[in-house]
Amino acid sequence: MFINLNLWDTAGQEEYDRLRTLSYPQTNIFVICFSIGNPSSYANVRHKWHPEVSHHCPNVPVLLVGTKRDLRSDHETVKKLKEQSLVPTTPQQGNSLAKQVGAVKYLECSALMQDGVHEVFLEAVRAVLYPASKKNAKKCVLL
Repeated sequence: MFINLNLWDTAGQEEYDRLRTLSYPQTNIFVICFSIGNPSSYANVRHKWHPEVSHHCPNVPVLLVGTKRDLRSDHETVKKLKEQSLVPTTPQQGNSLAKQVGAVKYLECSALMQDGVHEVFLEAVRAVLYPASKKNAKKCVLL
């Protein structure tokens, strides 16, 4: 089977909001990423990215990815976050957010360490080729 992946890394700046959404039609999956070492990046998933993609493409699956996993054990990053009474995002927080936004899965990776990157692409393809069946939230039983 031949698979052709076209990736668009869209700009997050506010001035690109209207332009960015022009790239959304015919999207098969959104890979929403946040930096594990940047709590505001994590918050932006809930407050910016997920609302935007679910508004423009409500039926397109989302894969949530925590990037820069290596920062979780980076002393300098941990120290800077601690000075602000913050910590790197935990896997549990990532999984929780994935459930909240209805993502098909939560994964973590580190491009620096070449750890988990391949799995992100495999899971994105898998989610498109083999979509999870939508379970009906409400069921009606007729007797």
